[in-house]
Parts: sequence; C-alpha cells; structure tokens
Amino acid sequence: MNDQQFDQHLHIETTGNQYGYPTLTHYHRYEPTPYAALDQLFEKYSLESTDCVVDMGCGKGRVPFYVHHRFHTNVVGVEMNSTFYENALTNKIQYMKKYSVKNNAIDFQCVFAQDYLVQQKDNVFFFFNPFSVQIFRKVVNNILRSVELEPRQISLILYYPSIDYVQFLQYETNFELENEIFLEEVSVRNVNERILVFKNM
Repeated sequence: MNDQQFDQHLHIETTGNQYGYPTLTHYHRYEPTPYAALDQLFEKYSLESTDCVVDMGCGKGRVPFYVHHRFHTNVVGVEMNSTFYENALTNKIQYMKKYSVKNNAIDFQCVFAQDYLVQQKDNVFFFFNPFSVQIFRKVVNNILRSVELEPRQISLILYYPSIDYVQFLQYETNFELENEIFLEEVSVRNVNERILVFKNM
C-alpha cells in the first residue's frame, strides 16, 4: 500500500502538502514518516503491549496510529503546532470509530517537546529529526530525570537521525546504540535512510 492507501486503511488523513517552514529557529519542517519506513523498522524491532510509545513532533499522528494498530500499545503524540494537533484529534475520532479503541489508549498533547511531562509508563520515544540538538538535549535530559525517579529501560528510535543527535547520545549520555537498521529506499530524495535504536545502560 502507498501512504494514501494506508491512511485510508486506518481511517486517518496524514498525507498531502506540507505547510511551510516554522518560524521558530530550533524547529524543523513537518514531514510524516513514510509507512514503508515504519514497516521495515517494525519487522526488525518489536514492541510489547505494555510499552508506551511517545512520538516527539507527531504532526497529524501517523506514527502513533500505526504503532497502536500494529501492536495495541498505548501511544502519545506530542505536537507544538495547534493545527496539526487538531488534525490529530480529528484522526483519533475517525480511528477510534473504526476500530473501537479505548479513549485513553491514544493521547495527543499540544505542547513543546521540552515541556512534555514524561510519565513513568513512557518507555519508547520516536524522533524524526523534529528539532535542533539543543531541544533534543532538553528532551533527553527530561527522560533521564524521569528514569532517575522511576528506573526502567528506555528506547530512543531515531529515523533519519542527525549526526548531532547521535554524537550527543554517544558522548554525553548513558544511551548506547542497540540496533542500526538500513532501510530499502522509501523515497526518491533520501537514498541513505536508516533508523537507529538507542537504549539506556
């Protein structure tokens, strides 16, 4: 299935033209993760029903809906853009109507990523290069503070990761690279796409 067909399968709308560039310096243009990349990732990386996946910069909610549909895990989408947030809520209504999902299984929050209050159930965090490394540092430090209060294994999934993200994790945190997944080409523009999975040690 192409992206539009997959959207139709999930009864959501995450395709279409992207809105221009954000006016805030540290935040990157919204672009949904290709379904083909998600398929390849989760063929090699599995989730448990007890996991809770947080998508930082979720846009219209593609990753949370995909993950919930495939693994029936709790998911959270964090999005600073109020328009995308409203799109995600509309998608949630359509998805829940189609699949009879409990309301608390899928949560969207309109908040800056660095201001998201990490919950003790949150243990998998997904990033598609949504913001600068300065913001990424703040988000990861918030996650680590949460782990200090409630020790647990954390996974960070980085799709098309920036070198700044990788260097920060490798040299300034206790996260270690667990898996590197080289993807078959899922778009014409990005021929070297990969996903990195880091875990805290």
